[in-house]
Amino acid sequence: MPTALITGASAGLGAEFARQLARRRADLILVARSVEALDHIASEIRSEFGVAVEVLVADLADERDVERVAARLRDTSDPVDLLVNNAGFGLPLQFADNDVDDEVRHLRVHVEASMRLMHAALQTMRGRGGRIINVASVAGFISRSTYSACKAWLIGFSRWANLEYARDRVSVTAVCPGFTHTSFHERMGLPPGQEGVPAFMWLDARDVVREGLRDAARGRSVSIPSFRYRAIVMLAAVLPDSVTSGVARRGRV
Repeated sequence: MPTALITGASAGLGAEFARQLARRRADLILVARSVEALDHIASEIRSEFGVAVEVLVADLADERDVERVAARLRDTSDPVDLLVNNAGFGLPLQFADNDVDDEVRHLRVHVEASMRLMHAALQTMRGRGGRIINVASVAGFISRSTYSACKAWLIGFSRWANLEYARDRVSVTAVCPGFTHTSFHERMGLPPGQEGVPAFMWLDARDVVREGLRDAARGRSVSIPSFRYRAIVMLAAVLPDSVTSGVARRGRV
């Protein structure tokens, strides 16, 4: 059976990726910082779906932990068929007011860790085949502090890598959801209903993951779940940055 490694798997989109992949009979390697949360979801999935679930506790802001996860991806004796780079967190949009060490950690988790894990996965996937999903955001298409910059990097690199490694039977897809009901916003101190975002703009995590997996299976380099967000991205491409960045100050994506 195929094996999928998912970072940020203890909650939110990562946990939903785990459930939907387990439903498709994939064995799982779940990566996150919290051993209790990982053990809980691993036990849940084993019981419900009967697949093998390996737990790997790691903080992807720590280079040594990133290397441990990378080593698992390079293991040819039990190769990984799908890597889901999902781990991440948000910061307030006022860059100059944030602690610079928090900003560096933010960059390491979103960009450096994703790059290192992609590099490791490609060592065993090339020629054999495999898929890589990078969870980005529609924020990557607009001007919105360092979160947008990190997600823009993921989108741009995924587009190139999907073309470059297609010859090796490896697809790379950036999944770019908009506002999605997960614990992401609560961890930033924004309880439900207080994000300043209209109800119709919110997506369900199950729909985001289902569309992302579908587009990855089709070999698409970019997946934007829901028609309304695809329309927003198209509109953002022709509007001046002064307009899109002003709108983007509301809520968190």
